[in-house]
Amino acid sequence: MYLSLLVILSLLLAISLMKFAYSILWVPYKIQAHFQKQGIRGPGYRPMFGNVAEMRRLTAVPQSRRMSLFDHNIVHRVLPFHHRWSCDYGETLLYWFGTTPKLAIAEAGLIKEILMDTSGLFEKAGIEPIAKQLLGDGLAALTGEKWALHRRITSLALNMKQVKMNKERWRVEKEIRASIRELIETNSRIGENSTNLLSLLTCPHKNRDGKDEKLEVEEVVDECMTFYFAGKETSANTLTWALLLLSMHQDWQIKASEEVVRVCREKELPTADMLGELKIISMILNETLRLYTPVVGLTRQARKDIKLGKLEIPAGTELFLALSKAHRDTGIWGVDADDFNPQRFIEARKQSAMFFPWSLGPRICVGQSLAMAEMKIVLTMIIRQFSFVVSPTYVHAPINFLTVLPQYGAPILFRKVSN
Repeated sequence: MYLSLLVILSLLLAISLMKFAYSILWVPYKIQAHFQKQGIRGPGYRPMFGNVAEMRRLTAVPQSRRMSLFDHNIVHRVLPFHHRWSCDYGETLLYWFGTTPKLAIAEAGLIKEILMDTSGLFEKAGIEPIAKQLLGDGLAALTGEKWALHRRITSLALNMKQVKMNKERWRVEKEIRASIRELIETNSRIGENSTNLLSLLTCPHKNRDGKDEKLEVEEVVDECMTFYFAGKETSANTLTWALLLLSMHQDWQIKASEEVVRVCREKELPTADMLGELKIISMILNETLRLYTPVVGLTRQARKDIKLGKLEIPAGTELFLALSKAHRDTGIWGVDADDFNPQRFIEARKQSAMFFPWSLGPRICVGQSLAMAEMKIVLTMIIRQFSFVVSPTYVHAPINFLTVLPQYGAPILFRKVSN
């Protein structure tokens, strides 16, 4: 009896070890060999842990170094491991996060093809836990039918004619959720005809089949968390970089000021009609988004074996789309791709096909138009009233922490200008 039990336990142990070896060793090395045959190289798979230790080491090094004031080539700081490995293995490379293969892609054409896909071949990969705490299970985290429902309703809610900015400020996750729930309850008592953001998110909407569909309270809470972070954090950081860039490049600050005076005349605030005339302001913001793209990369996962360009990609492979790298492609943006030159956006439509700060395709940022309008208004108001220069205490050290931000803040000296 004991001998039989020992044999069974030995068999179970052997099977477990075989499964372990299969998933930890055989599968990763098979995938690595598959890509090597196609000319795709990388730092090489390390059993169980992949390249995590190297990524941490490579991330720590550039953050300890300062940059010169007018150096806008920030890839080595915000995407340090990709920058280092691409020098050794090429722009398209394979690395490993544990046992998960990640194919890094910086070619704008391939990034566009992936983002524009509507067949569901490339699914959004899961987001980091720290990001999920801030964003909740909102649009940024959802996939499939649930994402489609949230997208339909939030698209209606973020219509420029109906949105009213929520002035609440929340500090921690529990307080955020409690505050939003209270607002939802208060809003429901006001009446069904209200057109503020919460009403538009909580009231039923007719779908294409004529049936009512709506979000549950917790789903609305998640979307409000997403709106707050995505709407506030990314816009605020982009405006910060825009002000820093204009502080460094006074010629463009002067051009922007002249346009604001010409378009707005005696008005302190630009009207909705004026926003479309602020061409230089738009060019400056777009160039800021190109050089200091808030989200340095997006991640997608191949749902099945697929062919992308000349590459054959196995199911389950994660694709890291290096946006910050693609935005510096000299073949698209010119030999001065690392320089601040808003003039390159004088033909906005020509550049938009290879410009991804808002993503592209079905998952393009639902609040893109609202965010651009908001940033144009704020930047116009500041330029209307102030001239500004970089403080001597400013240290140019962009860092990627969920979004790209100045590691040591952005001290700027403002001077009131006469009207």
